[in-house]
Amino acid sequence: MLNLIRRDLILQKKQLYIFIPYVLVFVYMGFPAFLTCLIASIFIPFNAFTYDEKAETNILLNSLPYTRGEIIAAKYIGAIVYMLLSIALSSVMMLVFGKSFVWTDLAIASGLFMLMAAFTFPLFQILKPGYIGLTIVIGFVSTVLLSRFVFESYSENVKAVLSFFDRYPFSTLFTVSTIIVLCLYALSWILSTTIYRRKAF
Repeated sequence: MLNLIRRDLILQKKQLYIFIPYVLVFVYMGFPAFLTCLIASIFIPFNAFTYDEKAETNILLNSLPYTRGEIIAAKYIGAIVYMLLSIALSSVMMLVFGKSFVWTDLAIASGLFMLMAAFTFPLFQILKPGYIGLTIVIGFVSTVLLSRFVFESYSENVKAVLSFFDRYPFSTLFTVSTIIVLCLYALSWILSTTIYRRKAF
């Protein structure tokens, strides 16, 4: 399974040359730290789905000595691995450019990425070939624009929501949020595995 996880990185090695400039743009533009980390986290895992669609990789993968459950597991475990690496790299870039961030930003980015993955990974197993790339582009652009719009236009509402959560200990909120995200991620994993096992290639 480790080779399946490494495969996504090896196949995208040429596109990884634009990864650092891609992240630097968002760091330089002063996007919120959590959003910068989220955008960086999306790059490798979501791009892997687009590559697999274009190259019809699933036909090759199913001819190798891997079960369909292992193929899906590699996607979900690999997404977490690349998320952690992307957030670490983004944090270093923000430190170099003097952009402030706190651990909460990194936790929020991780949670949002896992939620996005939980809802989209099963969808990628259902979509017909040719639609995955379009879905990723639309989802990415929508996430960036909507997040920016919400934080700029509804800053007072955001502050009100944050003040509500301030009533509860951070440890409680963090624990509850983590459990919810992990449960949704696990359910998504199970759903994707079920769909993938029934697909015909």
